[in-house]
Amino acid sequence: MEKKAAVEMNAKTWSGRFNEPVTQLVQRYTASINFDKRLAEYDIQGSLAHAQMLSSVGIINSIDLVAIEQGLSQILEEIRNNRFEWQIELEDVHLNIEKRLTALIGDAGKRLHTARSRNDQVATDIRLYLRASIDEITQLIQSLQRALLDLAEQHIETVMPGFTHLQVAQPVSFGHHLMAYYEMLGRDIARLLDCRKRVNKLPLGAAALAGTSYPIDREMVAQLLGFEGICLNSLDAVSDRDFAIEFCACAALLMTHLSRFSEELIIWMSPAFNFIQLADRFCTGSSIMPQKKNPDVPELVRGKTGRINGHLVALLTLMKSQPLAYNKDNQEDKEPLFDTVDTLVATLRIYTDMLSGITINQDVMRQAAMRGYATATDLADYLVKKGLPFRDAHEIVAQAVRFAENKSCDLSELSLSELKQFSSIIEQDIFSFLTLEGSMNSRNHPGGTAPAQVRAAIVQARKELSNH
Repeated sequence: MEKKAAVEMNAKTWSGRFNEPVTQLVQRYTASINFDKRLAEYDIQGSLAHAQMLSSVGIINSIDLVAIEQGLSQILEEIRNNRFEWQIELEDVHLNIEKRLTALIGDAGKRLHTARSRNDQVATDIRLYLRASIDEITQLIQSLQRALLDLAEQHIETVMPGFTHLQVAQPVSFGHHLMAYYEMLGRDIARLLDCRKRVNKLPLGAAALAGTSYPIDREMVAQLLGFEGICLNSLDAVSDRDFAIEFCACAALLMTHLSRFSEELIIWMSPAFNFIQLADRFCTGSSIMPQKKNPDVPELVRGKTGRINGHLVALLTLMKSQPLAYNKDNQEDKEPLFDTVDTLVATLRIYTDMLSGITINQDVMRQAAMRGYATATDLADYLVKKGLPFRDAHEIVAQAVRFAENKSCDLSELSLSELKQFSSIIEQDIFSFLTLEGSMNSRNHPGGTAPAQVRAAIVQARKELSNH
């Protein structure tokens, strides 16, 4: 029994200090290999750069370097071909790879860990992973933006009611409405790219917490791995996960924007609105109500937003009480982070595809804009331009709307004589302002809903995307 315990302890790189092995229950509880093996390629990438640096400064010789590079190459191939045997008793991705490397190349594999710790190693791996994820997510957002532009361009002239408080407010171009989400996504990209700058710093070289006594070259490793610089404080480098929290905050905002869009798609698809139809492949039916066509994809996007918000709160809570430097708590950073990335990637891909399958009911949109006195503000603006103070004009138009409501007609359907009873300065030209198109065209300034401005915004947006 004592011999078996000794064998189990020898499997641990840190077992020399202990008199007994951890129990299998503790092994299962503390092991992270089931989820952090996702970092394997980044771990190997970081190890290759570390080995090159160790050789460059004379800590290991060139023979060891070649052996390490060949061994890691074989391990990478085994992992990619699902031939690598992950062992839970080795706890994590780092020790699994190190043990396999030592089995392949002997003592040279044991020398690889010189001048580093799993603390700075995992911080480096996560940053490499997150940097690559940000790059992928940014590209996916741009693909979604292009899909928005394609749809907006088809509907520059399409009139829909613009809403405040979900009440009809003013007529807007449907293309203009879609371009609002283009702008939101553009800010999401800007936030992610700004976050990337803080992600892209090298922790390796901080070792466990205090740095190392070996003559390492951290700048060389940073350059080999494409980092923009090094983390300047060893304690901070291994212990903080603010870069991951910042990413999750960016992700929460991105999902919030998609959730708002999803809410609109759900409302617009309901029979009460009937503004759009989603393609059948993005919907499901009911098990008992054969007429149902449920917008499952946008509903799930709306639901998964809560999931992403939860991950952000989880990471904030994880960090809030940790003393410097590294603590085992930080093992819990990976699953929320990984799931956030996975959810974003899947959501962006399906959203881009979904936009290509939307049918717009233009006539229904137009009729809805006619029902809500959407051009009332245009009548007020007309009176102001004729010399009335805005508050007086506002009161006059309110009376005209009440009169039209009693007649069950739109303002544009009132006769000139009926309109004149509210103000004698109203003339025949008022009718060019009371049409939906007249209202939209009058908002002809940058950022306005006039079709000419929407068209210009789309052209500018395509130029911006082509430069990325």
